[in-house]
Amino acid sequence: MLEKIYKGIAWCLAWGNEKELKFDIPTFEKLSNSTLEKMSHPTEENEIAEKLENIINKVQKLQDIDNYFPEKITDLKNEKYKELWDEETPIGLVYGGATKIKQYVFEAAKLTDIRGASAILDKINLVDLKEFFQPDTKSRKWLDEERNFPGLSQALIHELIIYSTGGNILAFCPAAFVDDLANAIEKRYTEETLTANSCAVGSTFRLLEIRFGLLRENIVNTPWLDWYLENCRDKLVESYFGLIKGKTKEEVEKEIRENFQNRKSFNELTSKLATLFNQRRNGNDDVNNNRPSRRYPPMFETHPYMRRDEGDRRIAVAQVDLPNNPYYSEVLARKHLVGQKTKRDSRQSWYEKAGFTWQPDTANDLYFLVISKLLNEQYFRLLKFYFFILVQERQYLKSWGTKFEEFLAEPKNQELAKKYNPKYRRLQTARSLRELGNVYKGFIAYIYADGNNMGGYIQKIKTPEKYKKFSQDIFDATEKSVYFALAEHLHPHQLKNLTDPDNENRNEHWIHPFEILAIGGDDVMLIVPANKALEIAKTIGEKFEEILAEKTGYEPANSESTYDAKKIHRYLKEAANENELSLSDSTKYTPIYYENKSSLSMSTGVLITAENTPVYYAQNLTDQLLKSAKKRAKKLKEKNYLGGTIDFLSLKSVTMVSSNIQEFREQGLIKEIEGKLKTKPTKLKLYAAPYTLHEIGGLIESVKALKESKFPRSQIYQTRSFLEKGKKTAILNYRYFRCRLQTPENKRVLEEKFEQPWCAAKTNNGNLAPWISQVEDQENSEDKKEKKSEAKEETTYETIWREIVDIYDFIEVETETEKKNNLVCWVQEQNPTKPY
Repeated sequence: MLEKIYKGIAWCLAWGNEKELKFDIPTFEKLSNSTLEKMSHPTEENEIAEKLENIINKVQKLQDIDNYFPEKITDLKNEKYKELWDEETPIGLVYGGATKIKQYVFEAAKLTDIRGASAILDKINLVDLKEFFQPDTKSRKWLDEERNFPGLSQALIHELIIYSTGGNILAFCPAAFVDDLANAIEKRYTEETLTANSCAVGSTFRLLEIRFGLLRENIVNTPWLDWYLENCRDKLVESYFGLIKGKTKEEVEKEIRENFQNRKSFNELTSKLATLFNQRRNGNDDVNNNRPSRRYPPMFETHPYMRRDEGDRRIAVAQVDLPNNPYYSEVLARKHLVGQKTKRDSRQSWYEKAGFTWQPDTANDLYFLVISKLLNEQYFRLLKFYFFILVQERQYLKSWGTKFEEFLAEPKNQELAKKYNPKYRRLQTARSLRELGNVYKGFIAYIYADGNNMGGYIQKIKTPEKYKKFSQDIFDATEKSVYFALAEHLHPHQLKNLTDPDNENRNEHWIHPFEILAIGGDDVMLIVPANKALEIAKTIGEKFEEILAEKTGYEPANSESTYDAKKIHRYLKEAANENELSLSDSTKYTPIYYENKSSLSMSTGVLITAENTPVYYAQNLTDQLLKSAKKRAKKLKEKNYLGGTIDFLSLKSVTMVSSNIQEFREQGLIKEIEGKLKTKPTKLKLYAAPYTLHEIGGLIESVKALKESKFPRSQIYQTRSFLEKGKKTAILNYRYFRCRLQTPENKRVLEEKFEQPWCAAKTNNGNLAPWISQVEDQENSEDKKEKKSEAKEETTYETIWREIVDIYDFIEVETETEKKNNLVCWVQEQNPTKPY
């Protein structure tokens, strides 16, 4: 039986290269569905059924190819695949989506406007574009309007979609409608957002190309495996097919075949579209000049003597009836309206009073049928609580907060829901950054996460159905990992002591203590309380890998299934008491192997800052932290580590970092201390970021250990000030302060959770606290022997002490009373019939 995506391919072949279907549509749907279910023997013996059967048989053969790959291109001309070889009817493939998303979302300063911008894009990405392919939807009716693309909708069915998540859509379509569909995607973004950038491109391909990549007009002339074997070392060929890294003859031959087969597949078609996408996004016109130019994106006039809107971006068109009577352009008005709808704010009369007419579509009634069905389940009490909140959403756009509530309403998540909101309170979303800052001392954290190793994985996807599965798996893992982490570490917050005119009437209200700005594909943007930021980021990364590990197709290769933890993690309890002489001394060195859960993971940037930090500035820094974390993950991948990484910065003053975090660290936090003798200076790094997920857990434990050991806070700051004065000076002062701790138990806690796991010496059983010695990689040295002999001079000493001080206020330790209460609750859960 054909899979859905192949039914879409059959649909394209049936349409042919014309804008008019060769068959009556109802008859075609009836016969094609019947044929698809039986794969042969149509119900009506007539000319139409015979043609449909012929099309279905061709597509079925394409689906059944599986792992077959011909040694020579002419092998495809044999009797088994001759029909595919001869099929010349083109099949359209379209790729498009939003670009410069952060520019559109973060140009506003207020949380409501940021939320609204994100919600508008999410609606287009996740709803509108999908509805193009579904009957009786508002987006479909929009296509049929005379001013848009009448006739396009009848050529689109939902089986054509390969994926539509993460801000992009990839879909088949009949060849004659490629340009219309691409133009419709771009126009939908422009009409809904007015200013957001978008781009869509398309091309046509032969049936055989869907499985074996791009072919020349005369297929026989297509360069194939024999040609690649002769030219695989050519630099240009290597850049296209990939480098050959094998050492033995067998490894080289195997890698050559894998590289060629991975490239000559459906992946090559998507690569062509990606190239066309970049060309059009950069302002280059279509080669055939069949489409409107993208050189002139939507622009709104500005003038030095005219009033601008609240964001100071565009000319204001109305002064609206809101607190402080702000001036809005239509772009900002739409963002604010949608932001209000997503947070269930009913104060929306200002919009119509100002003369604005655009309205976003609301939620689909099918959503409520699902909720009604859930209410029939046995977990009635939990679902009854959420029902009131969810029913309210009917008149509003569905926000990420609502989707989070839906996640908790699922029967399998009832324990997590109870942990998050044990008293089943009715919750609202936060209306401003000040409300989120109210959760913890006026500080919030921005979290920006993105997937690792995605590009390399995608290059090995050979068929459209695997593309579809991959897209859905990644989106599912990303979304669920975020919801799980938020529910695991947060609890509803009651607003208190708000004094601003915009917020004072919100006191005593209970809110969700977070804001999900966007979840798209493998991207995540969140705002959370500062005191839970690192724990949430760590859990998102771990849960993402855990969910993918449960799915098929994401297992690490045998050569990458494990890694040596000693070469990756600087925090290791297992190695704390070992006496290592050198990593390069195989007679003394004993590896510790950890398993990679999945071949894919997440890197995360976390910025902890005050609630009044400008959003655009915070977003820029968070983006830099993410890039730093991804750079670390890429480097560790060379040592077989496929897990996640986190980079963070605690920004307690806006002027702390002027622009570039990397420059700030390199110029201000790396010191070279001259020795007394004529030796090479000692290199000191006064920071240790980025961290692996395992190390972040260790860092949190170390901060808690400092608090449990009652290490005086003044001495913690004083120890930080001594770091710049040299390795020995810092060690001496740390030892002095440590010896003054009140009890042996305090010293033991500090030793077990900080000194030994982080700072164990390489040559004896002692430690270098607060320093970590790191020998620089020797693999890229041209003269390895010389590098090895100078290993001691190449050692760098880094420390986590500075970052401990930065996050000290944002890591909480349970009090003895809290521990006792938690223990009682746990015992009661285990023995609910016994009183305590």
